[in-house]
Amino acid sequence: MQKESLLNRVNKGLESIRPFLATDGGDLKLIKITSENIVFIQFEGACRTCDVNQMTLKLGIEESVKKYAPEIVSVETID
Repeated sequence: MQKESLLNRVNKGLESIRPFLATDGGDLKLIKITSENIVFIQFEGACRTCDVNQMTLKLGIEESVKKYAPEIVSVETID
């Protein structure tokens, strides 16, 4: 039950950032949440080749996820 609740909250954080990614032709996909509370995502579309995607990850996506799920330690990417 707690894991599902965490998943829902992480998804809310990701959904809140998606419109900003979409304006540049990008998106993301949630890959997994580890038992250490690390979220792994995969960039899609224009985000895959964007030069500033790591800045977007830390300043936008990670901040948004932590707003909804403060127990998340970090958000990382998988290619």
